[in-house]
Amino acid sequence: MPDTAPHEAKAQPAPPDRSAWARPWAQLKYITFQPAIFPRLLGKVSPDARPGDWVAVYDKNGERAGSGLYNPRAKIPLRVVVHSAEPVGEDYFEGAIRRAVALRREVFKLDARTDAYRLINSDGDGMSGLSIDRYADVLLCEIFSLGMAERLPRWLPLLHELAGTKFARVQVDHDLGSLEGIKPSLFRESQAAAPGSVKIREHGVRYEVDFAEGHKTGFFCDQRENRKAVARFTQGARVLDLCCYTGGFSLCAKILGEAADVTGVDLDESALDQARRNSNLNQVRLKLVHADAFAYARQMQQNGETWDVVILDPPKFIFTRDDHGNWEGRQKYEDLNQLAISLVKPGGIFVTCSCSGLLSLEDFEQHVIKAAHRQNRRLQFLDRTGAGPDHPVYSNCLESRYLKVLWCRVV
Repeated sequence: MPDTAPHEAKAQPAPPDRSAWARPWAQLKYITFQPAIFPRLLGKVSPDARPGDWVAVYDKNGERAGSGLYNPRAKIPLRVVVHSAEPVGEDYFEGAIRRAVALRREVFKLDARTDAYRLINSDGDGMSGLSIDRYADVLLCEIFSLGMAERLPRWLPLLHELAGTKFARVQVDHDLGSLEGIKPSLFRESQAAAPGSVKIREHGVRYEVDFAEGHKTGFFCDQRENRKAVARFTQGARVLDLCCYTGGFSLCAKILGEAADVTGVDLDESALDQARRNSNLNQVRLKLVHADAFAYARQMQQNGETWDVVILDPPKFIFTRDDHGNWEGRQKYEDLNQLAISLVKPGGIFVTCSCSGLLSLEDFEQHVIKAAHRQNRRLQFLDRTGAGPDHPVYSNCLESRYLKVLWCRVV
């Protein structure tokens, strides 16, 4: 006869003994090496943990998994700054800062080429929630975490000593700052004397960075090596720089690449004003057009205009992982690339960029290919690049590899 006795329920593992855990602590629901722990990944937290606290992190089995910054108010309530089975104290941060600065100044020796670079790259330097760009003698600090905001003022003297800077400016997105509970008063003293703008150098080209008017930090250090690389193709060429912002690619094409003619197009009037100041600073002439890139490219297509080199570096179009939500952004990439490719002379060079971190390199490439094929054009891919080496990426946070640049010959 078949066994009809009820099956015994599987024994559940005993909950870990948390009494011996270092306090304050936070426990993960799942084993992960991701630095950003969203609410669905976060388990229990000790009752003494306060917003901004440095907490010991334990995995679901009760094993020590690392240390991080906790804030129950935030969209990312736990940022695991360091993964380690051994206890790690807040002295970790000084070591991380020293390593980050040494990478830029001693390993890559960036000071020989520029005085503008990313000094600390958030997760890529084990400093989740803090990015710092160095512009001449000013540190521009972007903060995304209450824990980082509370600690930054006491790190600034060390940062100035290591980087050779004098001033600091701090940026916190208004909505994020309200959500995180970051108080602007934390930084009033440290940035009271900081200038509103500064002049920088990059590969022999001069730029003015306006902290009040500029997007993000006022300048995009991540495109530094790509700006220089475009000069390989522009000697004597007619160049179009769509979404030129403050003229970075345009100036490099003209000054380093000795282009015959450069047209920069952007919808942002203040950015174009800055591009004009930058061209005056370098004593060169650019044709700068205030227009929407889509509308301008359509008009030039109708006019039958073409260029030897076309550069396309639009703003971020994708803001969500949801397929339905990001469809519009993907369509914008295809449409704008299709228009831009139509303006490239046969055999000309097309450089196209995406700064949407939620769009993979492979997907971006497919959108660009579709755009070309719809024009009955073919692309000869020459290279695929990204941000410069001052924007390192940790292996447990590959999504921070956001910038993608495709170098193509259009046939």
